[in-house]
Order: sequence, then structure tokens, then C-alpha cells
Amino acid sequence: MLSALAKRLFGSANDRFIKTLSKTVQEINALEPQLKALDDEGLKARTGWLKERLEKGESLDDILPDAFATVREAAWRVLGQRHFDVQLMGGIVLHRGMIAEMRTGEGKTLVATLPVYLNALSGKGVHVVTVNDYLARRDAEWMGQIYRFLGLTVGCIVHGLSDPDRQQQYAADVTYGTNNELGFDYLRDNLNKYDPKQMVQRDFNYAIVDEVDSILIDEARTPLIISGPTEDSSELYIKIDALIPHLVAADYELDEKARQVTLTEPGVEHMEQLLKEVGLLRSESMYDIQNVALVHHSQQALKAYKLFQRDRDYIVKDNKVIIIDEFTGRMMEGRRYSEGLHQALEAKERVQIQNENQTLASITFQNYFRLYPKLAGMTGTAMTEAPEFSDIYNLDVIEIPTNLPTIRKDDDDQVFRTAKEKYTAIIDSIIDARTRKQPVLVGTASIEKSELLSSLLKQRHIPHQVLNARYHEQEAYIIAEAGVPGAVTIATNMAGRGTDIQLGGNVEMRVRQETEGMEETQRQAKIEQIKAEVAAAKKVALEAGGLYVLGTERHESRRIDNQLRGRSGRQGDPGASRFYLSLEDDLMRIFGSERMDSMLQKLGLKEGEAIVHSWVNKALEKAQQKVEARNFEIRKNLLKYDNVMNDQRKVIYEQRRELMKVEAPELAQTIADMRHETIQSLVDHAIPKGSYPEQWEMRQLHEEILRVLALDLPVEAWAKEEGIDAEQVLERLTEASDKQVAEREERFGPERMRFAERSLLLQILDHLWKEHLLALDHLRHGIGLRAYSQRDPLNEYRREAFELFEALLGRLRETVTSVLTHVEIRTVNPADMAPPPRPVPMQETRQDPALVGADADPAPAAPSGSPVMAMARPNGPAARPAGGAAAAAVATKPRMPESQFGKVPRNAPCPCGSGKKFKQCHGKVG
Repeated sequence: MLSALAKRLFGSANDRFIKTLSKTVQEINALEPQLKALDDEGLKARTGWLKERLEKGESLDDILPDAFATVREAAWRVLGQRHFDVQLMGGIVLHRGMIAEMRTGEGKTLVATLPVYLNALSGKGVHVVTVNDYLARRDAEWMGQIYRFLGLTVGCIVHGLSDPDRQQQYAADVTYGTNNELGFDYLRDNLNKYDPKQMVQRDFNYAIVDEVDSILIDEARTPLIISGPTEDSSELYIKIDALIPHLVAADYELDEKARQVTLTEPGVEHMEQLLKEVGLLRSESMYDIQNVALVHHSQQALKAYKLFQRDRDYIVKDNKVIIIDEFTGRMMEGRRYSEGLHQALEAKERVQIQNENQTLASITFQNYFRLYPKLAGMTGTAMTEAPEFSDIYNLDVIEIPTNLPTIRKDDDDQVFRTAKEKYTAIIDSIIDARTRKQPVLVGTASIEKSELLSSLLKQRHIPHQVLNARYHEQEAYIIAEAGVPGAVTIATNMAGRGTDIQLGGNVEMRVRQETEGMEETQRQAKIEQIKAEVAAAKKVALEAGGLYVLGTERHESRRIDNQLRGRSGRQGDPGASRFYLSLEDDLMRIFGSERMDSMLQKLGLKEGEAIVHSWVNKALEKAQQKVEARNFEIRKNLLKYDNVMNDQRKVIYEQRRELMKVEAPELAQTIADMRHETIQSLVDHAIPKGSYPEQWEMRQLHEEILRVLALDLPVEAWAKEEGIDAEQVLERLTEASDKQVAEREERFGPERMRFAERSLLLQILDHLWKEHLLALDHLRHGIGLRAYSQRDPLNEYRREAFELFEALLGRLRETVTSVLTHVEIRTVNPADMAPPPRPVPMQETRQDPALVGADADPAPAAPSGSPVMAMARPNGPAARPAGGAAAAAVATKPRMPESQFGKVPRNAPCPCGSGKKFKQCHGKVG
């Protein structure tokens, strides 16, 4: 009560913040007459002047009023659009690294030009992140006119670009791109690249995320994954798929709320019987250790049949199963579900089954976007998720007032008993609106529902347009025409469409469509005609009440509903919205509609009648809040686990980049340190501290030295010498190894040795990191069972992941030492070399929705006259094959408490993360 009174007297915290921006807005406005007096060249020259001010020590905040005023004037001259005062406020909020919530139609795309131009003046690059390729291309071209006019360069990152093209686009002052492409470029830059010149991205500086709630909230549950193919198991998917239809309802438990399905006890017995009949199960139980694959395949096939519906979760097109994004309703071309689920869907739909994949690199959007020192975002719906933005990304949400008051009327929901009654009411409402020439936007939750509604409208001979994943190509045109009087448009989700519904129609779109190929005089006449027609149509639509938004069911997330509603009432236009529900809708059915159904029957609700009350709205909102809270927990949990991997990933990627840039003497020292620490580890293992010579494992040490260092030394004889100790053994081995390396360097030459060391080090690191990711995947899948023994799965995961990482660094040191000891280097004429193997195809995936297909980047060709490494068996057994890449042993490990250090070799890096050796840090004696 007191807080409500304080809010009424002093305004909310958001209102007070907005007031503080007024002074800066007045400063910008005061500069307008001065800039209007400049000619184009004078306005363009301000960019150089502002850059000079930055170089002389002024901050971005100091030059903000001048920069914003420059952009506003440039936008007016180039596009004929002038930023409103509220748009200037939105630009200040974005520049300060916050999220600006601006209603649909308030011009977010134009707002972004203000902070983008300002931050691009530093020369460090600015990224503008969009949700799809169409918007990235459109905004780069449309808003790019302003930047180019002012002398800045503009790039655009979309799917299908080559690495040289990507480098060029990232080098621009302003780069537009999709969240997926930017994330995958980061992963690719740290995978199979062996020279800094091959990397496409430069250091992160500042990013603005458009539709920030869609990207950082909705899509954050699904990490980006680059994976490579495993063995072909398509036959097994087909065989198990044929068994699932034989299962009956009692064989499985379906939990739609949690999106889970599991076999019951009778179901397991039935499944085992079916597997035996087709010869797949040769033991008594499918849960025997040798049948793990059968359990996995059966579970995924069951999910494919019982949880995933065609035309809702995916569609089949061109003999492929294509995922539909649940938030935008778009097809996600090339993306795949992980863990064999997509293969199970392919088997179900009788299309070609593609191989499963193994993770090569992965990152979540949370951790990718937190790499930017400065991050901002904009959307029409963010306030409901403000706590999550603050908790996960440290981003505050500021609600920017609308330029004109919103006068849209949002009616209470109408709830019917059956879907049939609901659709009858929807059709009647559409016909009523059409009669009054009111444009109607009908929102559905799936393709199936949109096509059902379309067929009902066809039966009543009502002309309409359908916008869903099947008609993705016509999206911009359909949306542009949705505001024409009497138009009926059915849309599957409206997030991130990027095209406003303008009452009367979209002049720009019509001009583009209707004036193509015309002569200039004819074209100008046609443009004037189009403008007159649109103005007359807008008047009719306004008199009819503006755009009528009609929702056919509630989405799990209230934000998605608000995005649909937000399409109406833009820029002070009138409008109306209403949702029509039935007790058979998914959300109503899952959240206990049975009690409500019996209650409505007792109250005597007749067929065709609806219940309308604000209490029903509140009850639905609570149900949606429950779902959103569960999804938030999923995202938080995902992030907790990914943070463990993220600490390790940052260490590996940072060291990898340093190794690519490091000078030859430093590289030689790094390799020498790794070799010395490997020898130390071998000696420590064979000669335990405080042991007697007769207890030493000298035969084992001799074998290990021969295997790793290719040195046949009389190690066993040394143990018989009087007064010998571990330090002397270590000294002799190190001396012999250094001498061997010096001889090899003299034979092959320092330049060739450095080339071999750098190439093999990076390859081995890549290979071991890939294996480490697989080990973490396996660990993650089983770690939840630790809860049964009263242990926290997350703490167990942290501890074991750290041990795995420590083992990774140990294997890295040993493998690099062994390979470089055994490798033979010779110069080969490129003409005599066998053609390089075809690169293994890699896929870029999202963990649950998934992947944009791409080929692997080919390994770098050795420069002309460069040495070629050949594995040999000079003095000992063959070295272990080098598969992938290497980080230096001096890599800084993730910090961890001393209590978890365990046994650490004296010369290993200290686990505290200081970068020092353990013996010089926490292992220091005295």
C-alpha cells in the first residue's frame, strides 16, 4: 500500500529514470538548427571531427549529444525520417548498456542507429544482432544508408559466406548479423584454425540485440553446437521405429506439462518382447549394460511419436524433417534435434536418416553474449522478464514511453467449452469485422491450427492470407498488406517479424512491387497514386476501429501473447484485441480444465456461450507464470552447468589464440616447459617421494621414457648407483632430452621445428578438447543420479569436470612431447603430395532445436617450401596419433578452492588460477 502511494506521488523508478534523460535530449535538440544549416559535406565532416575528439581523450558520453544530433539530421536527409524525443531516450538507454522496451511501431530499428554510430566512432566495431537473415540484410541495407552517408563502413553476416567474405564484413565499423551466425563464427574461429589471419571475428566491443527477449530468453535454453558425424546407425532407428506403433496406452506415461514420456513396467516388458522378436535383444533385459543403445533408441523413438507432432513441431519438406521454431513459427532450415531425436523423427516420417553427431565445440547464448564488454538490447516485451535479464546478464530494463498515447482496447478473454464452439465464434467475429472494413490479424500457435482456420474461412468464402512456415518467402509482403481495410491475415506467432502492420497498407512495399522497371516520370506518377490510395484506405481502417487482433489460444508465455497484441495500436492508432479459448486448448487442458468443465456444466453454460471475466484472465496468467518460471529454472540450470565448461573453454580458447600469435622463442620455451613437466611427472610416478631405490619402478620408467621421449637410457642401472636420488634422475633425463631436441633442431632447422611445433600443438589441443567435451557430455547425462546418494549433482559435476580438465592438460603435455619426439620432418614437392582428404562435414546445431549445416573449414595448406610432418618409428614405438590441437601447459586453470586441489604435480600449473607452477604457489614449502 505504501509503495503504491509512493509510486503515485513520485512516479515509478522507471519514470524517474526517464526524467533524468530529458536534459540530454534538450542538448541534442538545441543542436538541430546548427546542423540544419550545414550542407551535406559539412554534416559528413562531423564524423572525422568526433573521432578526433575521442583521440584527444574525450569519452563517448562527452560526444553523445553531438553524435546523436548528427545521426538525426543524417536520417532526415537520407531516409526522410526524424528521430522523436522518445527515440533519442531509447538511444541513450542502449548506449548505456541497458535494454530498451519500446512498443511495436515505435521505430526500434531507427533508434539503434544512434548508439551504433556513436560507439562505432571508436573504430573497434559494433555488432547489431537480429533474429534472421532477412532482417540482417534489410537493416544493413536500409539503416546502412545513414552510416555510409556519414563515412562509416557497413557489413552483414548471413549464412553461406566464405571466410574471406566474413573477415571483410566483421572488419566494417558496423556489422549486422544473426545470433546463430555470430555464435558459430566464434566457435569456428577456435576450431581448426591455425593462423590468426584465418580468424574472421575481431575482439568483441559492443553489441545491440534486437528482439532481445527472443534471443536471450526464449532461445537461451538451446546451446550452439558444432558437431561431426559418428558411425551410421540408421538401420537401428528404422527397426525400432517399426515397434513403437505396437505399444498401447498402458505401456507409457505421458507428461505433457514437463514434455516427457517414459515406458511403464508393463511397457518395458512389452518392448523387450518386441525387441526379441526382431532379433535386436539377445539377453534377458534391455537394461543390461550391453543394451544401452537399445534403451536410448527406444526412448527417442517413443518421444518422436508421443511428444512431437507434424505441422506443429516440424514439417516434412523435400524429403527432410525441418524444425519449426516454437517462438517465431519459422522453418529452421538445416537445424537438427540432438541425441538421436531428429533421426527418430526421420524414421517416423520415412525420410532419409542422417548420421548422429559428436560435439566438437559448443557455447550457450548466455555465455556468448557475456563475452561483449558492453551489451544492450531492444524489444517490445521485456519488463515481464526483467529479473532474469538482471540475474543472468546484469542488464536493466527501461520502459520507453510511446511517442503518442496507446488507445488500443484489450478485451477480456472468451472461454468456450469446446474447440468447435470457439472456432465458430472466431469465424463470426472475423465476418463482423470484415463487414465493417476492419483489418483482422488472427494469431495461431501452430501451422496445423492456422491451416484448420484457413479451411473454415474457405468454407465461408472469406478471402484471407496465411503466414506460417510454409509461406516463409512471402512473409514481408503478407505482413505489409495486413492493414488494408477488410484484410484477414492468419499468422503463426509474430515475434521478430520486423515488418510493421501499417493501416491502409505499406507504401514502401507497394512501390517496390508495382514500380519495378518503370521510367522515372511514370514511376513518380505511380508513387503519388499509391500514396493517395494508401491514405484513403488508412482513413477507412481508422474509422472501422483500427487493426483487430484476434488470438485463437494462449501461448505458454504471456510475452508471446503481448507481441501479438502489440501489432495493433501502433503510433497512437486505434485498435482492439481479444483472445478466444476453449477447454480443449493445450494450455487449458494441461493446467486442469476438467474441474472448470464440470463447474461450467453445473452453472448451465449453453452451447455457443462463453465465460468472460477478469478472474479467468488472472487464472490464465498464473498458469503462464508457472510455465515461465519452470523455463527460467531450466535456463538457469543449463547456465550453471555450462559455466563449468565455460571457464575451461575460455582457458583453452585464450591459450589457443596466444599460441597462434606467440613468437618463435616463446613457443620453443613453451614446448620445453611441457617436455620438462612430462619428465617430472614420469619420474614422480616411478619414484614416489620418500621411497628407497629398491622400491623404485625403474623398468617402468625405462619403458615410459622410451615410449614418450624415444630415448633408450640405462635407467635401471642408475638405481644401483650409490647416493642416487630422484632429483639426479630427473636432471639426467632432462639433460638427455634437451640434447636430443637440440640435435633435431640442428638437423631440421629452427624454422621448420617451430612450424612443426605450432601445427602439432594446435592439432593435438583440438583433438583432446573434442574428447574432453565428449567426456563432459557423458558425465553430464549421468550426474543427476548422484542426488540419490544425497550429493549435489552440480558440485559433483564441478569437481569431476575439474579433474577431467587437469587430466586433459596432463595428456596434452605428454602427447605433444611424444609426437614431437617421434615426428620426422622433410620437405616434399607439393606436386608429389597426395591430394588432401576431403574435409569431414560438420554441423552447427542447437541442443534441442538445432543446426545450420556447414562444411568443415579445410585445414590450412602448408606454405610453399614448408616442411611436412610424417609420423615415423625412429627409436621406439609409434607415437600416439595427433588428432586435434593443443593449449600450453601454462594454461591458466579455472579457480577452485584449495580443499578440492587433490594431488597436484610439483611442476604443474597451480589450480588456484595464478598462472604460477604449483611448487612456486600453493605447493611452496616453508
